[in-house]
Amino acid sequence: MHKPWCVDVAGPLADYADGYRRELDGRGYSLSRATGLMLQMARLSRRMAQLGRDAGDLSDDDIEQFVAHRRSVSRDDRQLSVRVMAPLLEYLRGLGIVAQPVHAVMTAQEHFVETFADYLRCERGLAASTIGNYRRVAASFLAMAGDRPDRLGEAGAEQVSAFVLAQASRCTAGSLNNVTTGLRAFLRWLYLEGHTAIPLAGAVPAAPGWRHGGLPRAVAPDQIQRLLASCDRRISTGLRDLAILTVLARLGLRAGEVAALNLDDVDWRAGEIEVLGKGSRRERLPLPVDVGQAIADYCRRGRRRGQCRRLFLCAHAPYGGLSGTGINQVVVWACERAGVAHVSAHQLRHSAACAMRAAGAPLLEIGQALRHRDVSVTAHYARDDNDALGVVARPWPEGTA
Repeated sequence: MHKPWCVDVAGPLADYADGYRRELDGRGYSLSRATGLMLQMARLSRRMAQLGRDAGDLSDDDIEQFVAHRRSVSRDDRQLSVRVMAPLLEYLRGLGIVAQPVHAVMTAQEHFVETFADYLRCERGLAASTIGNYRRVAASFLAMAGDRPDRLGEAGAEQVSAFVLAQASRCTAGSLNNVTTGLRAFLRWLYLEGHTAIPLAGAVPAAPGWRHGGLPRAVAPDQIQRLLASCDRRISTGLRDLAILTVLARLGLRAGEVAALNLDDVDWRAGEIEVLGKGSRRERLPLPVDVGQAIADYCRRGRRRGQCRRLFLCAHAPYGGLSGTGINQVVVWACERAGVAHVSAHQLRHSAACAMRAAGAPLLEIGQALRHRDVSVTAHYARDDNDALGVVARPWPEGTA
């Protein structure tokens, strides 16, 4: 069997073979997988030499033609796909050897929406999922104006109400609340940038329903123990999942915050962990012993070595960091293994808050641990406790009838 460092690459890609080998090793590919990728690089380079192409001429079309050629001439490559060649193309583009793909020219509406998204990202520091939601709302609102941003100055409260009513006909109450929140953000930005003569955010009608109705959807302590016990500590993914679930249940972090954790965010000497929260705010939290132990076990015995500094990595190469969706999926898999009803990562955040409250922690301290900006959000966890609510309730104005 060939080994990746023994694969001979001749032709226009030969100068980049050693660097690509190091790239594959750093991204955690197995020996067999790295060898296969190097062999495809060698075959592509030979094919380019036959066609008289230089490395800088390589494009997505060339990759597609090469894949089609290999599938037609080699029985071993009948299942070859463009995706297999993606790591090589990404590596060469990172070096600047191959040009970045050319995107279609944006329309005036698309450019307008992207400018709004850049504002949300750079000025407000919102999460990618939130920006995506607001971007969709902005695009829908612009479509109602005939895809012409220059006509926004003519918009008034009637157009705002008509848009919300149109969305209400095909949205649930929860989804409509997301629409109205995104619309208010877009309308504030329009006024800030001078695209509308009057502030229209106040004209957005409130979505029906009570957002904080009912008690917190916490997971029972015995169910959390079953989720933790479902993780097989003999394998790397089991150690990873145990660490993720422990962080969620004990620290109350959001899924996106867990995904954003880096190795450098854990201060072992100080016993603290730094969290990148909403609005790009960085805050330090105490690191409980059981959380630290779970993370340490994963780092020592389960985490792959490589260039990626994210704390929690994917189970398969390339070993990049898990996304927020991946963190939620870890919770879903744990529920299936433990035989309990499916819960979300955010419900484990509720569980952490309820556990702190059951232990006698004041609401103000719970709000600090969960990094709430508004104390009324923390009061959600004391709906059935009048004494706890009395700590944060505003006094009734004296002298009023």
